[in-house]
Amino acid sequence: MHIYDSVQKTKLPFEPIRNGEASIYVCGPTVYDDAHLGHARSSLSFDLLSRTLKALGYKVTLGKNFTDIDDKIIKKVEATGKSMEEITSFYIERYLEEMEAIGVQRADIEPKATESLQAIESMIQKLIDKDFAYVISTGDVYFNTSKDNHYGDISHQVGEDDDNQSRVEHTSEKRNPKDFALWKACKNNEDICFDTSFSSGRPGWHIECSAMIEKHFHGNNEYSIDIHGGGADLLFPHHENEAAQSRCATGHELAKYWMHNGFVQINGEKMSKSLGNSFFLKDALKVYDGEVLRYYLNSVHYRNDFNFNEEDLLTAKKRLDKLYRLKKRVLPGKGSAVNKEFKKALLDAMSDDLNISIALSVIDDMVASTNEKFDANPKDKALKKETIANIEFIETLLGFGGKEPFSYFQIGVDETLKEKIETLLAERTEAKKAKDFTRSDSIRDELIAMGISIMDTPDGTMWEKA
Repeated sequence: MHIYDSVQKTKLPFEPIRNGEASIYVCGPTVYDDAHLGHARSSLSFDLLSRTLKALGYKVTLGKNFTDIDDKIIKKVEATGKSMEEITSFYIERYLEEMEAIGVQRADIEPKATESLQAIESMIQKLIDKDFAYVISTGDVYFNTSKDNHYGDISHQVGEDDDNQSRVEHTSEKRNPKDFALWKACKNNEDICFDTSFSSGRPGWHIECSAMIEKHFHGNNEYSIDIHGGGADLLFPHHENEAAQSRCATGHELAKYWMHNGFVQINGEKMSKSLGNSFFLKDALKVYDGEVLRYYLNSVHYRNDFNFNEEDLLTAKKRLDKLYRLKKRVLPGKGSAVNKEFKKALLDAMSDDLNISIALSVIDDMVASTNEKFDANPKDKALKKETIANIEFIETLLGFGGKEPFSYFQIGVDETLKEKIETLLAERTEAKKAKDFTRSDSIRDELIAMGISIMDTPDGTMWEKA
């Protein structure tokens, strides 16, 4: 397995800190609003990584956090009158449901900031005790970037502090412009506060992930985890600051490898709420099936920016349709062993920094060649069993191809039309039982005119939208 390390800017062989194991931590959402396509892209990228490592035989431990205390959440509390718990629980549950809809497997560890306050306070206190952090008169605690000789090594850039970096108002007591907040003291009788030895307040954004990693993962004397992942926008300042505070608190590096996925664009423009083109995943799922979205969003290499447009999505769906048409051809039945050459080709592609383009082309070739073999010998039972096993392996590795094929081709058919189709099929079944073949053929022709094709199988009559 080779992965692209964002720090060294090159592909490196994956050599875990413990043989046969892989620890991954991915920055999760701040739960004050619905998930957008950027969240989906990041989750899908690291879901692919996790699946690939598992397929290669690694024991994978994946962590993904929820930031459930933040200024944006507090503003939502003030605007809605709901409690912080109500808001964050609602968006966490919706996030998990939507990730499941696009085939993202649950993380093994899903820590929340509010459940990690003791670990956060402990890490901040260590930084204060080691003189890497300081408390100002308001009770805010800052990390002193000038004390870390390696600050900037992760992102290779050190910009001026801004709201994104500190998420706290600027203050003249900051010793360096680049210093960032570890703890934000409550002001003006704020209600949402947590007591610590340094002040009553809430954690800064960056300290959460570092504390959670130290709490839940047990690395070695060099690294806390194998891989730290997230969107490219997190490289600086978020991951730079995480690395700095973890390094100074623990005496070792946070992660051995850093991986970042590219941005999502909507019709050529970077997706952002300020531009009004932040495409919520819930809205996409109203129009497109989750598995189709998964296939489409994963069809571009994770490090590249992704330009979301409907024309490309429909093209991607047609490629996925071919796999399901083959699956329809070989079911029902049980699989045997996966074709060794096919499995090796897929794993070789995904072991090359998740080279999804090669992997998808391997699948396209398998589908085309298998169809040719079936055309020549439709009753090849060994080929049928092998093909079922191949498709099952695709589902395990890449997360698509697992649906019942006729159900897949019913996606997008509205409920009213479904009811009409089911009624006609029931009438056709009764007509056939009564040996009224004229009526049976008439119903079949009516369905064909509606764009519906049918197939009689041992499990009943199956239909799909042509």
